[in-house]
Amino acid sequence: MQNGFSDAVMGAVRGRFAHVDSCPFEGRRVFFENAGGALTLNSVVETSAKFAAIPDNQGRANGASRALVEIIDRAKADMALMMNAPQGQFFVGESGTELLFRLIMNACLARKGQGQVLSSSLEHPASRSAAARWAGEAELHHVVIAHDDAAGTIEAAAYAEAVTEDTVVATIVHTSPVTGMGVDVGAVSRAIRAKAPDCLIIVDGIQHAAHGAIDLAAYDVDGYVISPYKMFSRHGFGLAWMSVALERVAHNALDGGPELNWEMGTRDTGAYATLSDVCGYLEWLGGEVSGKSDRRERIIAAGEAIHGQEKALTDAMIDGVGNLAGLREMERVTILGGADNDAREGLVSLVVDGLPSVEVVERLNAAGIRTHLRKADHYSGNILTPLGLDGCVRVSLCHYNSVQDVSQFLAVMKEIAE
Repeated sequence: MQNGFSDAVMGAVRGRFAHVDSCPFEGRRVFFENAGGALTLNSVVETSAKFAAIPDNQGRANGASRALVEIIDRAKADMALMMNAPQGQFFVGESGTELLFRLIMNACLARKGQGQVLSSSLEHPASRSAAARWAGEAELHHVVIAHDDAAGTIEAAAYAEAVTEDTVVATIVHTSPVTGMGVDVGAVSRAIRAKAPDCLIIVDGIQHAAHGAIDLAAYDVDGYVISPYKMFSRHGFGLAWMSVALERVAHNALDGGPELNWEMGTRDTGAYATLSDVCGYLEWLGGEVSGKSDRRERIIAAGEAIHGQEKALTDAMIDGVGNLAGLREMERVTILGGADNDAREGLVSLVVDGLPSVEVVERLNAAGIRTHLRKADHYSGNILTPLGLDGCVRVSLCHYNSVQDVSQFLAVMKEIAE
């Protein structure tokens, strides 16, 4: 089994990230905790330091201020290119969770008393809790569709059965951060709009963003939110996109200020600038794997290559590498969502029969394999409790991980599962 990338591309990719094979606190390790925060691009580290030192602010009558505004405008244009958003607007906020709450709140209040809000049990509480709270405040009926426990995802048909003509707001999670299974957002959107064409549809793209291309024009939704620290940038802010329909609803704003401004206060220019770094990285990667010259074509190629590399890695983890048995051959190991699931996006969640998941995570960490424990709490109970689990081990890969990383993991898992 080989990497999805060539050895040359694999080496170049890993060379662009900070701390790719060692922790600044614990030393050498394999990083399979990407769902908790992906590795950071070296260019993002440099950009963050550069802008942290600049004292000037946007909106002033000097050259530095004008340059900062141009950098922000460029970043927004880069995001429109990267996510294929020919209309609407991008803006940054406190976090992805905060932005989902804001978009869902304003969408619900804009449709107060008019019908129902539609969500699914697959969703992270960032969207599910926001929909529940603001449906109540806006006198709307909140309907939560059950996801497929066995597959770890939800199909468009489930939305089609639940949507009604008076569905005014709907939420979708693009990829589950617990099961790692993706959702066909475009198909779900079409199912909703077939009965409720004016429904405001808001998507949690936080888990999906690092694992493949984003195409907002194809999805036909009204809101899409990511957390840049999970897409090779840094902590401290979230990014939202809104359609023309959503950006015009009533929202918090300063009296006398720009009508369509959604940002509360002055934002960090450096945060925006790091988004251009992410876009630039995807353009570079797309050029390396495809030879394309058009910027959007390069980004599409990068998304396809990332998905291909991650599928090669998760296949290796499940089916084995060389003479190392894969997870499916380990009798005590159960893989959430099943071993054969085409919806998987760079993540394998598992349990070991007879061994608490917290202990599995601790033993992996002691062997230099960084994973994460998901507990049946307010974050993951909606996924784990129906399966009769109090926790699971989340093994989250990204395209900069290697087959050697997977081999190290399987060698340790062999000992644990025995």
